[in-house]
Amino acid sequence: MKKLIPLLLVVILALSCTLLTACDSDEGYKDPTLNLSKIPSTDKYRNYYHIWVCSFNDTNGDETGDLQGIIDKLDYINDGNPDTDTDLGLDGIWLSPIMPSDSYHKYDVDDYMDIDPEFGDLETFDKLIEECDKRGIVVILDLVLNHCGTGHEFWKQALAEAKAGKMDGYAQYYKISEGLPGVEGWRQVFGTADLWYEGQFSSEMPEWNLEYEGTRQYFEEVAKFWLERGVAGFRLDAVKYMDDGITDGNEFLNWLYTTAQKYNPDVYMVGENWQGNSYLYETYESGIDSQFAFSFANSGGNFVSAVNSGTGNQLASQLMKFDQNSVEANENVINAMFLSNHDSVRSANYFPSGLSFQKMAAAAYMLSPGNSYTYYGEEIGMAVPAGMNGNDAFFRGAMNWDDTVESDIWCTAGAYSDCPYGGVAQQTEDENSLLSFYRRIVKIKNQNPEIARGHITETYTFDNTAICAYKVEYEGKALLIIHNMDKENSHTLTITEEMMDDAVIRGDLYAQTANLPTADTGTADMDTSVPTYATLDNGTLTMPAQSSVVIGCDD
Repeated sequence: MKKLIPLLLVVILALSCTLLTACDSDEGYKDPTLNLSKIPSTDKYRNYYHIWVCSFNDTNGDETGDLQGIIDKLDYINDGNPDTDTDLGLDGIWLSPIMPSDSYHKYDVDDYMDIDPEFGDLETFDKLIEECDKRGIVVILDLVLNHCGTGHEFWKQALAEAKAGKMDGYAQYYKISEGLPGVEGWRQVFGTADLWYEGQFSSEMPEWNLEYEGTRQYFEEVAKFWLERGVAGFRLDAVKYMDDGITDGNEFLNWLYTTAQKYNPDVYMVGENWQGNSYLYETYESGIDSQFAFSFANSGGNFVSAVNSGTGNQLASQLMKFDQNSVEANENVINAMFLSNHDSVRSANYFPSGLSFQKMAAAAYMLSPGNSYTYYGEEIGMAVPAGMNGNDAFFRGAMNWDDTVESDIWCTAGAYSDCPYGGVAQQTEDENSLLSFYRRIVKIKNQNPEIARGHITETYTFDNTAICAYKVEYEGKALLIIHNMDKENSHTLTITEEMMDDAVIRGDLYAQTANLPTADTGTADMDTSVPTYATLDNGTLTMPAQSSVVIGCDD
């Protein structure tokens, strides 16, 4: 029996050299992240988790997600302990609208300084902020300033006064006209012959007059209210419509930003602006921190095109051009990169070839400079069911916490999602799962803060169309971000001293399960000509198919 004990110990030690905790022997895979520390963010650079509140987690049995449900799942997002790898490691949350509203989506706000009762109350919100603070998570709110709901008290007063012929009172808060102005998106006030108001999105969403001083005074009260409650900033809805021929959108955004800074000098604002990049560059002159990079996102965006085609060289040049033009417009710009959001088909639907392509896209957008935005459920591969691509509710289906438990959330009229890889419970302990892949990306970003904060200074083609490679630099430090988009072939690249002196791999990612690294160097039956993990030896970098590396200086 005594002779068996040493043998058992050898077996146990060998088995312990798994994917992310490989043995530090001279042979086999060595995880480059093991000797690096995560560096918690103390500035505006964050990895955000976008939560559609009513679909996330229901705690009171009313079939609607709530704020307490988010509190209960905070350890999934970030447990506050940088030494653990069991959480996502994300350090920012963007909440979909939480203010009182008659709709399920809450983009028609009736009261800007309260919580919709379906989600909880201000006391619960304060508890959410408190618990997020403990974990190093900041919270930004979806703020809808282009329009409100017809239940807003100001709108009720404005309609009553306008119908009585009084246009110099509350009617000034809105775009109300005696006579149709001949502009698309205007609605006739019910019960009147010649009274109209602007409602571009819906008759239930009357638009604010952003030029009126009273409107701005009210918005300042709103910003002050939430910032003093601990909110870090705002996602600004429908920025495009703030520039409407009456209001100078840049002037308004600059006013809003500088006004909010009175209550939090480090306030963060990211705008929803789905127009072309040239318009984004112009809007950055307003001074706001970020705008979502729609040209890189969604099914026709640059990230998806590069991953599905297996060609990365063009993506590198696209990222550099976008980054440089944005910085030229606003030297303090923070790019806002994402794949999908609540208004689009889920990102899993973009990749018909499967899981490895979802992983490559995650690596491509999350390792780009700036802030990343992960839409809840993206990290487990939630997909819109076939035939439901035109139904917004299915973009916002219930979070799949456990594939064996049927969700009781009904806020999106029972909209469900396909989840071919299982829910959170099924993917948590699977080292090859999409969820584990996302956790590793965030870990690498948290260990290398230059990824987010740096700007692209150079790209490299290596005469290879499959390779997306660029350098980011920040405060005298530099990193190389390199993706092999080729779904079939490994590639060998030369890293010169001009690119990176004393180069070492600081982080690596492998999208294909067959190529995942292990401690073994191979067996007699194994094709050793096909690399299973990336290596960098005397400037020669070998990358397996669909893999990514972060290379830095050996310091």
